[in-house]
Amino acid sequence: MRSFVCGYSMKIRHLDLDHPVANPDHDALALPPIEYEVTHAFERSAMHLLSFGVLGLLTGLLIYLAYRLFLGGHTLSGFELIQQTVHDPFFWTAVAVGLVAQAIDGALGMAYGITSSSFLLAAGAPPAMASGATHLAEVFTTGVSGVSHLRLGNVHKKLFFSLLLPGVVGALVGVYILGHVDGAVLKPLVSAYLLVMGLYVFAKAFRRIDARRSIQTRKVVPLAFAGGLMDTTGGGGWGPIVTTSLVGASNDPRTTIGSVNLAEFFLTVTVAASFLSILDQTVWVLVAGLALGGLVAAPFAALMTRHLPAKVLLMLVGGLIVSISTFNLYRAWAV
Repeated sequence: MRSFVCGYSMKIRHLDLDHPVANPDHDALALPPIEYEVTHAFERSAMHLLSFGVLGLLTGLLIYLAYRLFLGGHTLSGFELIQQTVHDPFFWTAVAVGLVAQAIDGALGMAYGITSSSFLLAAGAPPAMASGATHLAEVFTTGVSGVSHLRLGNVHKKLFFSLLLPGVVGALVGVYILGHVDGAVLKPLVSAYLLVMGLYVFAKAFRRIDARRSIQTRKVVPLAFAGGLMDTTGGGGWGPIVTTSLVGASNDPRTTIGSVNLAEFFLTVTVAASFLSILDQTVWVLVAGLALGGLVAAPFAALMTRHLPAKVLLMLVGGLIVSISTFNLYRAWAV
């Protein structure tokens, strides 16, 4: 059954992961494949019933956000709040960040979080605000991705459940750290983490992988915990840490990417809900900007994928993240 969503990011895409010669460039570098039409059978199983639960949760979130905007008891009306947001310079900064991050994510299949967090930190956002806005903006893309993979039969049940709980626990630990440690102390640490992730992305351009083998769920628990923890505290990293580690270890890409993306939805929802209790209303300005920028980025991601080899993109993105994180570290230490 065809996926019902046409994507503009790593989260929403038509993936043909069974074709032996599809996306050889991405396959050799252990990257999520670029978009293809797929016709995987839709097997009616208990796992696929989960897709309706995810859709129900997304619908509930939309209703809740609409209620908060128009009936939330604000001194301004919903339309006045929208007008105020559009005139906020930070909103347009977030639009630019979302455009760049989504274009990169759409072309490479990863690095949305670490790219957006790096730019938001450089723009002056505290770590908790940068991570919270990034995860709130990702809720719907990860949700649609999870449903798509479920309906296409791309989820390995054992791997999914091995990732789910430790990933969520790691994310909650990250939220606790961001909520209880001074942002001034965290900012250089987060920048250092993003610098390392930038070097990791850059190094992937020179790494080749071996032939595929079946998924091994051993050691997945600590990997998922680390991925959830670093993704939350650093604002991104679930894809580069978990997806590329499993695919790069020669695991089957179809079921690995599907399982990791579905687990990411529940992780993202948990993080987003947790951040709502510790962040002020300013975060919605960033979320709206990131979402709008992501929508605008769709054609740019397609052009980058078509005209630039994955190896070149990895080097450019890795170099960009390293440069921004180095600047953030210098500014933090110079204060």
